Amino acid sequence: MGKKYENDFKVMVVELLKSGKKAKELSEEYSVNRSVINRWRREYESKSGDFSKKKELSPEEEELKALRKELREVRLERDILKKAVSIFSKSDS
Repeated sequence: MGKKYENDFKVMVVELLKSGKKAKELSEEYSVNRSVINRWRREYESKSGDFSKKKELSPEEEELKALRKELREVRLERDILKKAVSIFSKSDS
């Protein structure tokens, strides 16, 4: 997993970017990848300048998230059962 940066640092970098500095310059100066700086800019704009806020999900998005989690769990259970059936069917032969 990548390095974690403090919210204040992210805000500072984005503010410098908005003030006219180039992402390439900031990347070199602070040793942060340009794509990360650009992602921070997008997050900053979508979260009104607060990186600590979690994006609020609509009820439909919450339901979709829950359904995806349930699907992941069901697939895992199915795969485990398939392996178990395979193992037991081999031992019966």
